[in-house]
Order: sequence, then structure tokens, then C-alpha cells
Amino acid sequence: MDAAVARGLVTRGSSEDAIYVAAAALLRARGARGKLVDVGCGTGRFREEAGDLASGYTGVDVVRHPGLAPGLECLTVNLDIDPIPLAAESAEIVAAIETIEHLENPRRFWRELARVVKRGGWVVVTTPNQTSALSLLSLAVRGRFPAFGDDYYPIHCTALLPNDLVRMARECGLVDAEVSFTASGRMPLTAMHYPRLLSRLFPRALSDNVLVIARKHG
Repeated sequence: MDAAVARGLVTRGSSEDAIYVAAAALLRARGARGKLVDVGCGTGRFREEAGDLASGYTGVDVVRHPGLAPGLECLTVNLDIDPIPLAAESAEIVAAIETIEHLENPRRFWRELARVVKRGGWVVVTTPNQTSALSLLSLAVRGRFPAFGDDYYPIHCTALLPNDLVRMARECGLVDAEVSFTASGRMPLTAMHYPRLLSRLFPRALSDNVLVIARKHG
């Protein structure tokens, strides 16, 4: 089995519900509508959350995950070495939910997302939050971020800060880049999550995942 495919299967094509909910909410708040390209689509859970926004759907992943509905289009590609197999300006919405941390060249990936989105369309990218209290504590004590320890490598290979994501979006010519957080995070040394109200009060510190949304200038 190809190494990239093997790594993709380990993820089981799924992330935390809070990430999908937060990404869809950002798009919904900006009135995003149209064709959705879901890069790193996994089992298609983002389509389930953002289905009201999508007039069409194309998934992209290194492998077609067994849980993806049979009728959905899924283009398989190794994003470390190949471009997204779609023409320029193919969709009004391009999403990459918990995908960029799996790739070796995040800047190249951002350029591909910006190429595929139409003018006036939106790109949303999510990744583990390296500025959370849990991440910073892990870095101070263990010398590594929790989502990038030995247990995750090489599944997770690229740790990025929110500022990195914003810079990359702007370097690709995207505008109106904004950082957001899921307001859902685990307490250090436990499997429990912070109370929802508390994580909403301190989203940067108490969220496990960060989101950046940006628009292609029309």
C-alpha cells in the first residue's frame, strides 16, 4: 500500500464535530453559497454540516474513505506531490478541514486552494491550535505540541500558528482573512472538555482547533 494512502486511512476520515460546525458557521455568516470543494473530505462529514450552502459537491482526498456516501464525487490525489485535480476557479467554497497539518508544503497547498476557488468565493482552513493552553503547556513540559508527538508522526507533520495561516492566505492573494476558534478544547491531563461557556470566553486559550477564512478578491 502506498505510504500516503496508509497515512490517510489511519485518520479514518473524520474530525471533531465542533470543527465542522465552526467552519460551516463562518461560511454561513458570510453568505457563502455555491459549489463546495472539500479538500481532505474524509467521510464527507463537512458536507453534512454545510449541505445547506452547497449547490454541488466534490470531495478530494488521498483515498476514498469507506464511509463516504457512494453517490458523492471523490477525486483521489496525493496532495504532497500533485495539484488538486480541478480547473482554476471551479468552486465558490473551498474547504480544507484538518488537512494542512498532514502535508509537507503548506504554502503550496494554500496556492492550490486559492487557484481552485472562484473570484468572490471563500476558502476555509482548519488545523490544531498551537496557541491553546494545552498546546503551550505541552510545548513547555514535553518540548512538542500535543497533536505532533511521536504517536501522531508522520500523520501530523506540519504545525502552524494562526499567524502562519493568515500570512499564507495573503501571500496567495486572498483578502479579508480572519482567525477563529472552535471554542471546544480538552483540559490538560484529562479527556474532559472545558465547559462551553468558559471556552467561549477564552477561545484562543481553550480551543483545540483554529480556523482561518479568507476570500478571493472579486
